[in-house]
Amino acid sequence: QGYYTRGGGIGESGDFVTSPEISQIFGELIGIWYISEWIATGKPKAFRLVELGPGRGTLTDDILRVFNQLASLLSKCDVSIHLVEVSPKLSEIQALMLTGGKVQSNPEDNSAYMKGISKTGIPIFWYKDVQDVPAGYSFYLAHEFFDALPIHKFQRTEKGWREVLVDIDPEVHDQLRFVLSPSSTPATENFIQPEETRDHVEVCPDAGVIIQRLACRIEKEGGAALIADYGHDGTKTDTFRGFHNHKLHDVLRAPGTADLTADVDFSYLRKMTQGRTATLGPIKQREFLKNMGVDLRLQVLLQNSRDTATREQLLRSYDMLMNPTKMGDCFNFFALLPHHRLVHPDKKHKPESKSPIAPVAGFGELLLK
Repeated sequence: QGYYTRGGGIGESGDFVTSPEISQIFGELIGIWYISEWIATGKPKAFRLVELGPGRGTLTDDILRVFNQLASLLSKCDVSIHLVEVSPKLSEIQALMLTGGKVQSNPEDNSAYMKGISKTGIPIFWYKDVQDVPAGYSFYLAHEFFDALPIHKFQRTEKGWREVLVDIDPEVHDQLRFVLSPSSTPATENFIQPEETRDHVEVCPDAGVIIQRLACRIEKEGGAALIADYGHDGTKTDTFRGFHNHKLHDVLRAPGTADLTADVDFSYLRKMTQGRTATLGPIKQREFLKNMGVDLRLQVLLQNSRDTATREQLLRSYDMLMNPTKMGDCFNFFALLPHHRLVHPDKKHKPESKSPIAPVAGFGELLLK
């Protein structure tokens, strides 16, 4: 009966709208980020993009368009897309958008539950879990994925930490309420950091497990992960909320009918990499997109658009993505990269051997030659 299992309300007619649904530029710049990292690591022969929770497939579609436009650059490279999606309804929507619906379910050859070929000729595979994605050099993408994972909530009391639990309200028929655990729970024992200074904390163990898996893979096999979500760096407390028809909604009312979300704690994600990878960010969405050249891309699209309506739409969507009071400041970008990607080679031993390391796109200012 879950919210996403039944389709999840993404888009204008649903409960919330995401950046890729607002403007094509968003996905295009993310596509460029992956290509830039692929070039920086010496253009390996295979390029695998793994997206966690791909929504309606809009972001992948925009990235595939970039790959297609840069086909000559990727011509000797074996590109494939791997989608991690638990919702049968959403995987149908993705298949329709990306392949026109031409998919084969339960392919016998691997752990994917569905496979198809994109409209541009790139193989796409669907999996239930990131563990099922075959090992190897890969790029990972998680856009508005971690905020949808379940959290534990904790409150500091005079008697120590107590977990916030959900209970049936004895006063009101068919109504749920929050209560504090009478004593400590396994979660309070395991998930609160000893140095915690906040009085109210949200912890997402699932996010920790997934980040560990990605960090292990990147450490062993190379690649990178880019995570975009709203969140904070270990400073916020109570962020758990619901959305229904684009409006805030009581999280305990009519379970399964609203989108439930909690801000991502990037300091927790950083901690859970356990030093296996380097991390960059979190950096605000407007800074990341500016560093990726969003202004240049907007100018090109404005010059190419024939009519005023298209131009107005482009400017409106640019404002939505970049305006600090809209999405510009509440969304953050965070990356996991192999340590050697950021460490300058030791000049003392072989000064001539290595060229300086290329900066990581998006996380530093864009300098135009």
